[in-house]
Amino acid sequence: MSGQTQRLNVVPTVTMLGVVKARLVGATRGHALLKKKSDALTVQFRQILKKIVSTKESMGDIMKTSSFALTEAKYVAGDNIKHVVLENVKEASLRVRSRQENVAGVKLPKFDYTADGEATKNDLTGLARGGQQVQQCRAAYIKAIEVLVELASLQTSFLTLDEAIKTTNRRVNALENVVKPRLENTISYIKGELDELEREDFFRLKKIQGYKKREIERQMQLQATKEQLGDKFPLHKGVSFNSQNLLSVAANKDDDIIF
Repeated sequence: MSGQTQRLNVVPTVTMLGVVKARLVGATRGHALLKKKSDALTVQFRQILKKIVSTKESMGDIMKTSSFALTEAKYVAGDNIKHVVLENVKEASLRVRSRQENVAGVKLPKFDYTADGEATKNDLTGLARGGQQVQQCRAAYIKAIEVLVELASLQTSFLTLDEAIKTTNRRVNALENVVKPRLENTISYIKGELDELEREDFFRLKKIQGYKKREIERQMQLQATKEQLGDKFPLHKGVSFNSQNLLSVAANKDDDIIF
């Protein structure tokens, strides 16, 4: 009963049947496209998840290496190395730029890092002592920043894909479980009503044909009855007054009549 009540409130006509069929075709195509989109997004989602796991595993080792390199630089060059580096650096040597990547109609944010060409101007930092450890620490932290930028890009794409997949799956489920059954029930309802109207018209035509047939038979029977009555009782239309009849009447005079 619930499946039959889930239909559109429409007038059962042939035109409306064509309109609902066209809507069903569109809903079917949309469902197929959204299903393919959901599958493509799911594949990309799993790939990004694998990359996130591997990047986080490598990030632990990289951060440990960079922290150990910073400790070595401080031990060799002294705690004052921090202020020396800050004085020699005027602007960042690494810059992060954002862009968008289109995956199955979903725009995923991506972050890319670019190295400045003048980043080597402070290569002489710690020249007095601990210069090698300072450069090693710098290289280790540059690598750590690269990994962090990549991880940020992956996690942002991961969250965006998660929301897109949820929205797409909701649309797929709505088309599959609500829209298409409702349109199919509407088509069944319209077809049933049209068949009922066709049966009513056929029954009406049969009744009209039967009435006409009986009327024709009645007229034919009445005509046959009139013909039979005419044969048994001939009609007398009167005497024709011609010249011979007038002479015979004049010859047979009545004696009682005196002129």
